[in-house]
Amino acid sequence: MRPVGTAVLVAAALGATLTATPAQAHGARPPGIENCTATACHFDVPPGTYDVTVRLGGETASSAGVSGEPRRSLLPETAVPAGEHLTRSFTVNVRTPEGEPTGPEGSPGLDLTLGGSAPALAGIRITPAGHARQIILIGDSTVCDQPAHPYSGWGQQLPQYLRRGLSVANCADAGESTVTYLADPRLWAAVRPLIHPGDLVLVQLAHNDKTTDEATYRANLETLVAGIRDKGGEPVLVPPVVRRWFNADGTLDNNTALLVNGLGVDLPAVVRSVAAAEHVPLIDLTARTKALVESLGPEGSKAIYLYNEKHDNTHTSVHGATAYAGLVRDGLLALHLVPEGAVRVG
Repeated sequence: MRPVGTAVLVAAALGATLTATPAQAHGARPPGIENCTATACHFDVPPGTYDVTVRLGGETASSAGVSGEPRRSLLPETAVPAGEHLTRSFTVNVRTPEGEPTGPEGSPGLDLTLGGSAPALAGIRITPAGHARQIILIGDSTVCDQPAHPYSGWGQQLPQYLRRGLSVANCADAGESTVTYLADPRLWAAVRPLIHPGDLVLVQLAHNDKTTDEATYRANLETLVAGIRDKGGEPVLVPPVVRRWFNADGTLDNNTALLVNGLGVDLPAVVRSVAAAEHVPLIDLTARTKALVESLGPEGSKAIYLYNEKHDNTHTSVHGATAYAGLVRDGLLALHLVPEGAVRVG
């Protein structure tokens, strides 16, 4: 792969009108796209936010999706009939560290992967995003960009539901509580300057507040809300995803599933209370995930979590994280926090 110097040079090298020769399906290298292999592209761009436009398709039927660093789903798998092409666009956040804020820096620039059952890339263009709105995520391991299969956080899957003009900056970090997120200089102190006026900032922190008393937990949420608003952002509180921990009657009405901590603090209830008191939009992911898991039952819900792989009833699979990201998308739409035309619903 031959790197290019900047986003402007990327656009120049690949052609502003996406006129590359159509690719053959099933992984053949698209002629004229010098910084891409059959299934991957690398762009030497500095940290920032970029619009990506891909032209998919080839001489035979193809089906492709796009993911990016690290393991973020950016474009869902899209089928293209033989001899046809489809153009799709999305906006991607490039940063260092490229995944969890306390994790390794990762590789410089932007790396994209073309996946799917029969990928075919006919053209690609990368340009700086002029007017993108950020959705910043503050959370724990159920939200974060998980570095390794089979784990996935819902924040890792959310970008595939968003169209060009909305980017996800996933600043969630595994193992964090409200206490540690505020205290670690790599987290809240580093994330807060990234908030621009009009940005949405979704906060889901509870899983690791196992010994946090109610007054402290409430005060920490209030601190985050105030800090987001001080920067001109719009806070959105998100009660946490449930754990897959069934009662004998097939319900999840128990402390383990619904995140009542070791001190008896009903953490989702506190989140709802703070949202009401501070007039903050609330996406009740506890209620939404509870309804989904209960509808699937003890057996069907195993695929949402990593029960089969790890006997893990807290962390989600790619399938589960994708389903939960869809619930977040639905919440954003229901609250009119994003316009309908800005998201993918299919």
